[in-house]
Amino acid sequence: MSDFLLELRSEEIPARMQAGARGELARLFRREMEAVGLTVSELTVWSTPRRLALIARDLPQATEAVSEEAKGPPEGAPDAAIDGFCRKSGVTRDQLELRDVKGRNTWFAVIEKPGRAVKDVLADAIPAIIRDFSWPKSMRWGAASISTESLRWVRPLSGIVALLGDEIVECEVHGVTSGAVTLGHRFHHSGEITISGASDYVGKLRAAHVIVDHEERQDMIRQLAGEAARTAGFALVEDEGLVVENAGLTEWPVPLLGRFDREFLDVPPEVIQLTARVNQKYFVCKKPSPLQGRGRSAAGAEGVGPVTDSPHPPTPSPEGEGELANAFVCTANIESSDCGAAIVDGNRKVLAARLADARFFWEQDRKTPLAEHAKKLARITFHEKLGTVADKVERVAKLARWLVEERIVQSSPSPMARGTSGAGGGVASPTESDPSTTSWSPSPSGLGEDRARLADLAEQAARLCKADLVTEMVGEFPELQGVMGGYYARAEVDENGLRRWPDEVADAIRDHYKPVGQGDDVPTAPVTVAVSLADKLDTLAGFFVIGDKPSGSKDPFALRRAELGIIRIMTANRLRAGWNAMHAEASEGHYETALAAKLERYGPILSGLEVYRYPDRPDQDEEYGRGPEQILDWSFEAERISKGISAAQVPLADFLIDRLKVQQREAGVRHDLIDAVFALGGEDDLVRLLARVHALQAFVTTEDGANLLAGYKRAANILKKEDWANQPSPLQGSGRSDEVAEGVGDVSHATLDDSPHPNPSPEGEGLLPHTGDEDPLENVDDPDMRAVYAAAARDASAREAHNGLSYTPEPAEKVLIEALDAAEPTAASAIEAEDFAAAMSALASLRMPIDAFFEEVTVNADEEIKRRARLDLLARFRAAVHNVADFSKIEG
Repeated sequence: MSDFLLELRSEEIPARMQAGARGELARLFRREMEAVGLTVSELTVWSTPRRLALIARDLPQATEAVSEEAKGPPEGAPDAAIDGFCRKSGVTRDQLELRDVKGRNTWFAVIEKPGRAVKDVLADAIPAIIRDFSWPKSMRWGAASISTESLRWVRPLSGIVALLGDEIVECEVHGVTSGAVTLGHRFHHSGEITISGASDYVGKLRAAHVIVDHEERQDMIRQLAGEAARTAGFALVEDEGLVVENAGLTEWPVPLLGRFDREFLDVPPEVIQLTARVNQKYFVCKKPSPLQGRGRSAAGAEGVGPVTDSPHPPTPSPEGEGELANAFVCTANIESSDCGAAIVDGNRKVLAARLADARFFWEQDRKTPLAEHAKKLARITFHEKLGTVADKVERVAKLARWLVEERIVQSSPSPMARGTSGAGGGVASPTESDPSTTSWSPSPSGLGEDRARLADLAEQAARLCKADLVTEMVGEFPELQGVMGGYYARAEVDENGLRRWPDEVADAIRDHYKPVGQGDDVPTAPVTVAVSLADKLDTLAGFFVIGDKPSGSKDPFALRRAELGIIRIMTANRLRAGWNAMHAEASEGHYETALAAKLERYGPILSGLEVYRYPDRPDQDEEYGRGPEQILDWSFEAERISKGISAAQVPLADFLIDRLKVQQREAGVRHDLIDAVFALGGEDDLVRLLARVHALQAFVTTEDGANLLAGYKRAANILKKEDWANQPSPLQGSGRSDEVAEGVGDVSHATLDDSPHPNPSPEGEGLLPHTGDEDPLENVDDPDMRAVYAAAARDASAREAHNGLSYTPEPAEKVLIEALDAAEPTAASAIEAEDFAAAMSALASLRMPIDAFFEEVTVNADEEIKRRARLDLLARFRAAVHNVADFSKIEG
């Protein structure tokens, strides 16, 4: 057994491609080995900026001989067919064998493949691996590059080391021949390095200032960068993505600490961090003192506008862990004689130039009020069918106000959610509609003072939330959209020197894109919740109205992420609202935008458009000076848009339900339990629905829940077998149902409606159908009827004494009736109070009675009255369980 070493050396491999390249190299190597029957037990793959290295442990010296059989044409086939089969199989005709296949002789070829030397296998595999290697971007080079058939690699391939044990595996690719010679660090080592085998590869490269293990380089950067910051009295702002990237840029990492001018600290910390990270790949440092006067850091946000292609967004500084310091840590790829002084000074100058640009953007953007920035949104197209970003802002503002006015978002955030809450005070008051003024608009009548203020703040924040998209800073750093808007809102003052916008507005602007990803915080401040929810609802409804829905793996507008954001906001803040109503309101906002786009060249664009929603109400046509032809065209267009809005409602609800199921499955909730609750129908309150699902999951995992489920399934199977379609209504403590008839003189099932009972009594039982015209006292004085009336009276007394039954129930039957009498109202009250755990507890009380009922009572009794009563009792049990969830959907 021998170890195999393969090194593919080239010019600098981009850091972002190295992880994928390691996986690709391992995949292709395993593919080639499996093709010859070799199993690779231990495989190690490393990368540096200049090489990919692979070590396969314990490879045999040769592959095993194998015998393969190939089925050919039948006996009597044309000679050409048989000869072709022989050529394909590599055998002669006299080596073929005849075998019986389903009664017909058929030619077979037995191909004996001798074992091959693994060294020869590897010699063939290496060129195949290199030629089949997939890079995100690749190039051709040299004179051969004029041909499209020439080799493509990420950067020019310069060397191959291939050793099996201590023997060179000879091969050649694109003029590069394999050998045992490699190169060390570009600056710290000159000359070639001869490798003896896989065992000394790492050690010889380390002696040449190359750490070939990428994970070791990452550990070095974490440790040494942190030590450099602590030595200077700072703490390093952790950024795992930057650690990986710097490890991919260096073969001998040397973290060095530098300083920049304190005046740059006036720039928001997120800007400093992104400037250092994105442009220069530097870590930033923070002071150990608590954070003062700064907003939360954010790692970027989704929204309208460009998004960077960085695979590792910056890790934010957690609030309260200290302000940024005027220090950075860069990672050099060399140990210099002056301990890095010249390197640090050069990097400081480059960073200073970058920070100077950022400070210029910061100062220039603040010279223009946010309201003025917001006006420029009219020049940005959100989507060709959904208008401009200004149109979207208008819709979001109206929807945010509606969410507050409808009491969906209220002033008290839920303590269950995580996030930040804004606090106001000491600022000028914002207006309801005009972002450029500082006076309050009148609040709608009927709203409380707090709710009116919250509605005004929500609308104001919504009108400003996208304004930073046109600023210079967000143009340079799209990841900061929303974050910079919050900073600009806090920094803006009115003519009296007071802050123009309260903290609630600034916080909502900053956080309205949240939650961006699964690990992101959910907003809990009421103003932020209203704006964030309105923004996502508008996006979702708009694209569904125009028919751009996600399909398969395609979701270009991130609608799945928007829907999951809506679900998380509503559940974290326990927002009580029907999703159908919210979808409908969000969709309605697109009516005027869509119609206005069609009527852009006519009169007042928005005035009077609503009349054209209804073609049969043209009472205002003359008022707006519309001619008959225009009225017909606009009415048709309005009707088409209305139908599109209506048609989007069911897909919107289905999309939310689908995303909710996915989210809950990922959270560990069984899919069958979700289906069991959804099957009840008529539920669109997300909080209530999930509370029911979680209570059901807790219940079915208990012994009572499992046994009750078994009893339910047994009852359901009996009812299904008997085709017992009519389910009696749950009783309210009387032990009877108006739909249940137990004996002579009672009302039969057939009298309840015009349809026959699915289980008619057999002939001779004496249960006569009633017409409704009978006089119950018609024969009261007839002597011949006295015995009949007396018997009926005795039956009535018996039913009174036996839970409404005309016969004496068996003990287990009576216990089940009494248990249902007690459990049904208790469960109903608990469900009404949304205490689903209590409802489950009420159901749990049925577990022992239903078990005993099946043990001791014969359901299909010989007496028809007993049989029907007991089937009705099982139907009543099933209905009681169905009030909580459809247990037929639960597996088990």
